[in-house]
Amino acid sequence: MKIAGFDIGGANTDIALVDFDESGNIIRVETDFIYLPMWIKKDKLKEALKDLLGSSVDEVDAVGVSMTAELVDAYKTKKEGVLDIAKKSVDSFSVPVGFVGLDGIMDISKVFEEPTKVAAANWIATAPLASKIQPNCILIDIGSTTTDIIPIKNGKECAKGRSDLERLKTGELIYSGALRTNVAALVEKVPLDGTMMRIASELFAVTADIQIILGNISKEEYTCDTMDGSGKSIDDCMRRISRVICGDMDALKPDEIKAIANYIYSEQVKKISEALLEVSKRNNISKVVTTGLGMDVLGAKACELAGLEYTGMDKILKKEDCVVAPAVGTAILIEQYLRNNSYSNKQ
Repeated sequence: MKIAGFDIGGANTDIALVDFDESGNIIRVETDFIYLPMWIKKDKLKEALKDLLGSSVDEVDAVGVSMTAELVDAYKTKKEGVLDIAKKSVDSFSVPVGFVGLDGIMDISKVFEEPTKVAAANWIATAPLASKIQPNCILIDIGSTTTDIIPIKNGKECAKGRSDLERLKTGELIYSGALRTNVAALVEKVPLDGTMMRIASELFAVTADIQIILGNISKEEYTCDTMDGSGKSIDDCMRRISRVICGDMDALKPDEIKAIANYIYSEQVKKISEALLEVSKRNNISKVVTTGLGMDVLGAKACELAGLEYTGMDKILKKEDCVVAPAVGTAILIEQYLRNNSYSNKQ
């Protein structure tokens, strides 16, 4: 059986194409993603799903979908977003399409009855992967925009929050990621000339600029838009960071800009570490499984700062597959569901 798992985010749409044998064992995994800013390109979703699947469209037996894109401000409500994304997903394929919800896989009719159960539930698909590595752990999945911090006990997720709103309260969701986070959301002051100076609260630079300057990612991994529409070289990124304190490359030296970038980076790691410790102490769990685009540059560093033992999800997946772990988990959940249930795409 071949299953396509999609994770439809606000900025990126990911795919995992997974081949299973008759017993449900994974034979092969292929992954990919596309930058699709849903706040301006939601009408391109069907085209993107088909493009990602490509020539495999006639080979898949079913499609699974998890989502977080319902929150983009192109939709007036999350319900509107869920239903639009779900309908476009079903309309894109002739095979069964299932959706990851808080209680497991849902067909399209159930989604229309209880759309909020599908909203931002992609972490439900990732948690079982982490439990294969450690049945009692905290999953930390750091993507381009957000960080999920999910407690797992006895192989089952036990998150206190069940929605994004609730998880922001409980420390299980941090709106801080490896690429798209506005640096002005991370700090109020930065160091320069031996003093701490205030910053400009403008969208001049994002964390991808920080990662490039510090050598943590490549230009190819800088997959989101730049804030000024220019390039992704070190000089381009330094120029954007200099603007955060109303400067430019004439006013600031490269070493000064790098020091600012390093400070912002350390503050981001600190904020993620604080939330990680909050969830760790509340659940009495000291082991962590890291995954996502930021699993090394942010996740591992946050664990080290918190003094927690961690293991990367690349223990069971290829490194590149960890970047789209929810899509992989979605495909696995769909295969398990189809082995035990009949399915319908009727609304």
